[in-house]
Amino acid sequence: MEQTTDTAAALAQTLKQMRQAWMQQRPDYHQRRDDLRRLRAAFKGRIGQMADAIATDFGHRSRHESVIADGMTVTGEIDHLLSHLRGWMKPERVGVGWRFWPARAQIRALPVGVVGVISPWNYPVNLALVPLATAIAAGNHVLLKPSEHTPATSAFLQQLLADVFPAERVSVVQGDASVASAFSALPFDHLVFTGSTAVGRKVMAAAAQHLTPLTLELGGKSPAVIAPDYPVEGAAARLATGKWFNAGQTCIAPDYALIDEGRIDALVQALREQVGARYGNFDDASDYSRIINDAQFNRLKGYVSDARARGLRVIELAQIDGERSRRERLFPPTVILEPGDDATVMQDEIFGPILPIRSYRTLDDAIATINGRDRPLALYPFSHDRATVEKILGQTVSGGVTVNDTLLHFAINGLPFGGIGASGMGAYHGRAGFDAMSKRLPVLWQTRKAGSDLLRPPYNRVARFIDFISR
Repeated sequence: MEQTTDTAAALAQTLKQMRQAWMQQRPDYHQRRDDLRRLRAAFKGRIGQMADAIATDFGHRSRHESVIADGMTVTGEIDHLLSHLRGWMKPERVGVGWRFWPARAQIRALPVGVVGVISPWNYPVNLALVPLATAIAAGNHVLLKPSEHTPATSAFLQQLLADVFPAERVSVVQGDASVASAFSALPFDHLVFTGSTAVGRKVMAAAAQHLTPLTLELGGKSPAVIAPDYPVEGAAARLATGKWFNAGQTCIAPDYALIDEGRIDALVQALREQVGARYGNFDDASDYSRIINDAQFNRLKGYVSDARARGLRVIELAQIDGERSRRERLFPPTVILEPGDDATVMQDEIFGPILPIRSYRTLDDAIATINGRDRPLALYPFSHDRATVEKILGQTVSGGVTVNDTLLHFAINGLPFGGIGASGMGAYHGRAGFDAMSKRLPVLWQTRKAGSDLLRPPYNRVARFIDFISR
């Protein structure tokens, strides 16, 4: 208890110092731009070091996946922020209407102060630096708490940010779940959390004590719906990318697939062919990432064991020696066919390379399956028929959608990324993140003489004027 109290006190002192520094000198356009440029240059020069750190934490992670998901995304987002920053900071004119003329109005994007960022382990650089860079662009200082499950990457982030920023502008706090708990209870001016729904509830409860504004990026079971008109081979290729990139350890990975009756076996065969084309027989598994730790590996094994105990068809799409699989945390791409809602694999977010596949009789049945669950973070409709896609979009609610592919809406800088309900609240990326981490301040400028000067008692003197403007 004493250690927890000491940690909370130390964090509170750090936040106090950062807020005082921000109040003394709030970053202007030139400071923000310079900060983003220096961050980009320092990060770009260390992408190889970043990939090594992530691989150390995962046991093995495809270097190319680290460059794509944790490298390109960060530099791309910083470039987008830099190219739009001046325009986003410019006051936005708002019409006042003839009743208030000649007054004028505007909305100003003001920085809020110190933003807290709690980042997860699955994309430990992307999901730390993108919200951090966005907060910097919005003129804030940032206190970052990276995941304790990726210590090498957290150390990389701490050194990178210390080399770019003074401690009163950006600081990194490391520690276990107790530190994260104390961190989320701090009176930040805004808090960004990326992680599980269960932990998100705890973060929200802690932040509520200070009414801290939140951006919660959670998860859930994101479905893919393959319509009867869509070719199985094409769907399998794009599902394989979404499901087995980073070994499925992706919050927006397709968590289960729905396909029309009669084609489920064809989909399994097409997925098997995709595994062979991408990874061969896994003798060289350099392009396939490992599961982050033993606890996560055993959790995934538990889903498979539960499915087998229920008599479900469990198909491993690659044969990997059991001892090697355990030693390397090398989990084979696996499908589970027709699991019921009672199967554990259909109750939790999978966060691994297991794909449940269920068949449906009609599109309405598929939509009902989706709507019978918490609203997902992502939705993936597969159809070349526009009316089919519009029906799915019009009758479901999700955090974001990629049509006829997976994952890619996350990578579009101009699209807001966020969940809804159990999959999260708020959004960031691009302008959405800039606005979320700003106070959009409404300002009305009144003139020396205005009609509103007449709107005061005794009203009988201006009754006709009031009748006129109230029409």
